[in-house]
Amino acid sequence: MRYLLVLAMAVAAMTAQAAIYIKGDVNRDGDVDIADVNAIVNVIMDQGDSGKADVNDDGVVDVADVNQVINIILSGEREVVRTNVDYVWNMDKLPEIHIEVPLDEWNRLLVLYDANSQTKQYIVANVRFVIDGEETVIEEAGLRLKGNTSRRRPEGNYMEMHKTKNTDWNHVHFGLNLRKWVKDDEHTIKGVRKLHLKYFKEDPAYVRELFCYNLMRDAGVWTAPRANYCRLWLKVEGDAQETYYGIYDMLEPIDENYLKRRDSDTEFGGNDGFLWKCRYPASLTNPYSADYGVDDTSDNNHTYKLETRIEDFEAAKAQLIDFQLKLNGKGDESFAKWIKEVCDVDLLLRTYAAIVAVGHWDDYWGNSNNYYIYFTTDHITDYKFYMIPYDLDNTLGTSHMNRDYGRQDPFDWGPSSNPLISRIVSIPEYREKYIKYMQEIVDDDSDLMHFNDAVPRIRAWHDKISNYVSNDTGEDMQIIDRPASWGNHSEYRLLEDGFSTNWFRVKKTAIDAVK
Repeated sequence: MRYLLVLAMAVAAMTAQAAIYIKGDVNRDGDVDIADVNAIVNVIMDQGDSGKADVNDDGVVDVADVNQVINIILSGEREVVRTNVDYVWNMDKLPEIHIEVPLDEWNRLLVLYDANSQTKQYIVANVRFVIDGEETVIEEAGLRLKGNTSRRRPEGNYMEMHKTKNTDWNHVHFGLNLRKWVKDDEHTIKGVRKLHLKYFKEDPAYVRELFCYNLMRDAGVWTAPRANYCRLWLKVEGDAQETYYGIYDMLEPIDENYLKRRDSDTEFGGNDGFLWKCRYPASLTNPYSADYGVDDTSDNNHTYKLETRIEDFEAAKAQLIDFQLKLNGKGDESFAKWIKEVCDVDLLLRTYAAIVAVGHWDDYWGNSNNYYIYFTTDHITDYKFYMIPYDLDNTLGTSHMNRDYGRQDPFDWGPSSNPLISRIVSIPEYREKYIKYMQEIVDDDSDLMHFNDAVPRIRAWHDKISNYVSNDTGEDMQIIDRPASWGNHSEYRLLEDGFSTNWFRVKKTAIDAVK
């Protein structure tokens, strides 16, 4: 019994984001017992949520699953299962991704780029995903270019087609949609359908975005996407061998599947609301003149782009406009009451405490850019609003816009014309929480972003990838502890100690001084 109690407590202590459960624990209460048998029976009778009821993984919920749960109960043995996302984004592993593209498809990608460098069009590719020798092969997946200002031609110069010898390769960001062309479960990596692959364009330290996403999740920001390193190869038909692209960030896309992974009662509570991608100048202040659109097959970009339920665009737009009108039009007392009703303010404060701690200036408050928002229902006023952090590479000392984001006042992070966060933290109750959450992140005992914790963590990650950084593009060939070359504070370091130059020490001093 003591073993079962300890196991149940350990699993219960993990959030749904840990993607871990006990096999047979259909009702997810931390153990396997008669209640789970009843839960399966309810599913068979169409009176319950199927959830984890397919215990024997045969694709059907039936009496065989009841028998398996009874066997688990009688044996007293419990199996802790890692689900798909934990398999793919396991920081203890270094996955390998091999992409093979037909020659005509690769040349089509080059032509698409030449016609529009912001193209979002997919080409056909085969993908092989390897972890610890276990391979998943997906034929006829979708491959496309990604990025905004970071967009590049993946090979050669304008109008040049693929060269099989002496190829002029360039590092680029890729998007993989494994089910783009064939929509079945075979075209996934244990259920994972999409991956974003980013090279370390503005991060010679090979760590910033990965560090920030993992920090946020450890700090209770469960909306933060998952991130891990991977090694990437690409081969175009006719090439003698694969081209090694080196170490990449492997990121969880923010899409309908991201929502499904977080639809428990303790998180979004559902996945059928409206998800928007927001890019500059998404200040949430010009509701009637802003650029709204949908995520379709075109190459169009929009300031506010609806990613889910695009057939309900007009309803989603009306909801977002109404939200902005209230955000900007309500008086202080009315605003304080309303924002508490429609927003998980505590989570938003934790999110912004982390954003400030890592120096993410290219965000909503700082630059009207790089965030997602999610409304949990399609009702114009009855919903919960969430802001989702995104694109965290310009952080940890990469400062811009004539500011030092290591020392910047956390209450003056961006212009007052971006009102959401500034209005919230002007409320005394929320101001105190905001300060508290920032201080927890940099606290000596937090294991989050104190110098003595952050530096060993980064060094361990560097040890894992350092032998694999050199690559066939000839770019970004070594790990260097400095911020992006274009930043306005080149003195910042992550690993070198120094009270005026080490990011973690500077940020702790700045946050500790906040009153």
